[in-house]
Amino acid sequence: MPPAADASQLRISQRSFVLAACSTIVEWYDFTLYLYFATVLSRVFFGGGSMALAATLGGFAVTFLFQPLGAMVFGQFGDRVGRRPMMLRTMLMTSTAMLLTALLPTYAQIGGFAGGALLALRCMMGFSVGAEYSGAVAYLLEGAAPERRGFITSCASAASEIGSLLAVGVAALTVYGVSAEDLNVWGWRIPFFVGSALAFAIWIARTAMEESPEFQARALVGTLPTQPLRTTLAYHRAGVARSFAISALGSITYYVGITYVPAFLNTTGSLSERAALVLSTAAALVVILITPVVGALSDRFGRRPVLIALCLLSAVLPGAMFTLMAHGSMMEAVAATIILAAVAGGVSAVGAVATAEQFPVEARLSGLALGATAATAIFGGLTPFLAQVSIESTGWAMMPGVMIAVVAVAVLPVLARLPETAPCVKPPETPASLPTR
Repeated sequence: MPPAADASQLRISQRSFVLAACSTIVEWYDFTLYLYFATVLSRVFFGGGSMALAATLGGFAVTFLFQPLGAMVFGQFGDRVGRRPMMLRTMLMTSTAMLLTALLPTYAQIGGFAGGALLALRCMMGFSVGAEYSGAVAYLLEGAAPERRGFITSCASAASEIGSLLAVGVAALTVYGVSAEDLNVWGWRIPFFVGSALAFAIWIARTAMEESPEFQARALVGTLPTQPLRTTLAYHRAGVARSFAISALGSITYYVGITYVPAFLNTTGSLSERAALVLSTAAALVVILITPVVGALSDRFGRRPVLIALCLLSAVLPGAMFTLMAHGSMMEAVAATIILAAVAGGVSAVGAVATAEQFPVEARLSGLALGATAATAIFGGLTPFLAQVSIESTGWAMMPGVMIAVVAVAVLPVLARLPETAPCVKPPETPASLPTR
């Protein structure tokens, strides 16, 4: 094995690339399925009524609080032991959580305990997904050629959107394939059974993955810290702050601008449940197409200018787009949804590589846990709930867009001072050999 200085010249196999990228499909399949099925789950687990949807979205928000905790626990493990063993454990937990969700009794069977049981399993899911995405991003980054890291790492974002697309597709087939009564009784279980089976299949395939070559090189020369979180806080606080800001923008554009949209369209009365799911399918396709393009652009022009351009779009467009979705024609709603999806997909694409490049190999997963994942917990999990509450309290359909714009304006000064990390051979490190204790 070459020394750590030459680790960036090593590559992982195409099979391992695919397995790492595809793993995020399952995580985001489950998380977005929950939002796409929010109105159904509100009836099944919270009994329906005026506050049922808010309770369902509130449960979604609470589970995000477990993402940083899971990212810190598994991140320390991944920074000390390896990316591969960490990713095996998170996928097994994912499969278990979805299987148990599919087997849950409903509100009609056990009353209020149904909502509590659902919440507990969402917390379990949040614990695993908090580490899964950052693990996949780090793995892809560390195995890619330096000049293609933006493009390759964006595959994690694209794959997660494939998971979202799959969730929309399975949800739409379920909604169209069973009656409304059967959907509330047993039909809602089908998508969770599908997700659990898919997660287990990927867990089996993932056992053949190689370890990250950069991590192996660091392990060989003994630069891996015994306490990664402490090392990160001591040497990389600025990186934590920058990754938090980038992820805040990526999270609110994604979770409000994409995954909250079906519930928004349904509750504002502009589209039916079925039509909203179909429109979300189109949005997911747009994100899958735009993500690698933006990743490649960040390799050519740099992370900083691409992020600044997307941040400006996020400040200007969302308010008008949500107004069009609520009060415009069908074609205007389609156009607005696609524009929001393109902006959010672009931010996610370049944000994945930009946040990971704020840290060296030895502290990458721990740094992402403290910065990027913590931001996702706040600006991803809470914002759909806050968007729904703000609409109900003000009656203004543009409020979700205003929320996105406020975050974009706050993040812009950070991006303006962001150190450029492309097309560096490796992220800046401080110092070259980190302490091991």
